Amino acid sequence: MTTSDAVPALPPLVDQARRLIDLGLPTIAGLAPATFLDRAAALAAGAPGTDPSRQQLLVVDPGLAPPSALASLLRLGDTPGFVVVDMTDLDAFAPIEGVTVPDQPLYVVDAPDRGDEMSNWSPDEALPAITSAGRTPLTVSEGIHWALQVPGVVERNHCFMTIGSRLRRANGRLDARTPALWISNGTGRDGRGNRGAPKVGWCWAGNRHTWLGFASGAGRR
Repeated sequence: MTTSDAVPALPPLVDQARRLIDLGLPTIAGLAPATFLDRAAALAAGAPGTDPSRQQLLVVDPGLAPPSALASLLRLGDTPGFVVVDMTDLDAFAPIEGVTVPDQPLYVVDAPDRGDEMSNWSPDEALPAITSAGRTPLTVSEGIHWALQVPGVVERNHCFMTIGSRLRRANGRLDARTPALWISNGTGRDGRGNRGAPKVGWCWAGNRHTWLGFASGAGRR
């Protein structure tokens, strides 16, 4: 799986922590800025067998910094991000079976990839391809963190889904919506004021879209 060369590389983890501090994440998460820096430095030191050449994404536990609070921090140029109006339950979307998020305030996703080569696949088709390749689908929180660090990962005609998150209904069945990040055209309920804005929305699990790949990582730690 290969991400478009147009996506800039992620900065070092400590620089990512500084970026999150500048965005006000410590206040949202209820953590001291020094904690962000210390934990990022510890994660940067790696674990046995960690490949230092791999791209690494710093993520705050969504229980501390929910996706709905992060979406408004997204920017493309001067245009702020938003959550679509029919996804008021965004924060209830949780990791799917087989996706384990570390029980830590901050953690790392190794080797994130936008999954451009799966554009025009449906989520139902993409998930087994991702897992059979030994990778893990990104959650919506992880996808937003990536776009906070590298806004260019959300680009016109090359956006992505985050099918590691789904909503489970009271009857135990999965809601058919799958989260995604793309760029609003300012039409319909988005409103003209959101034209060109980074958007957290959803697509049906069985539908295909030519402009959406499927973000994944090599693992979490």
